[in-house]
Amino acid sequence: MIHLGYAKYWRSDEILGLVRIEEERGPGRRTAVYTSTLEEPIIASRSEGSILQDMASMPNEVRAAEIGSIAEDLVEALRDLSPVLRRMLQNEGSFDAEYWIRRLRGVVDAGDEADPQEDLFS
Repeated sequence: MIHLGYAKYWRSDEILGLVRIEEERGPGRRTAVYTSTLEEPIIASRSEGSILQDMASMPNEVRAAEIGSIAEDLVEALRDLSPVLRRMLQNEGSFDAEYWIRRLRGVVDAGDEADPQEDLFS
C-alpha cells in the first residue's frame, strides 16, 4: 500500500502513472495518480517523487520474508547435494555444507518464532 497523503492509500500494483499537477495546484493537490481501477485520477497531496520512491522501496517486513525464503531454498539445495559432492566441496574448497545447513536453518527457525514483544500486549 502506498500512502498518497491525507489518509489516502492505494495498492502499488494498481498505480499506472503519476503526473505532477502544474495548474490549480494548492494544499492537498500535488500529484494526479492514475490507477487501473478508476477512470479519473486520484489527487494526492504528496509529490510524484515521494510516491515513486515508496513504490520502489521494499518494506523491511517484505525484505525479511524474502530473505527467509531464500535461506530455506538454499538449505534445500544444500541438502540435495550428494555425499560425494559434499566431500569434494569440503576437501577441495573448504566448504562445509553441513555447517551452512545448520547455520541457515537456525536463521530460518529464528525468523519463524513469535515476536517476544507480542506477549507483552496479549
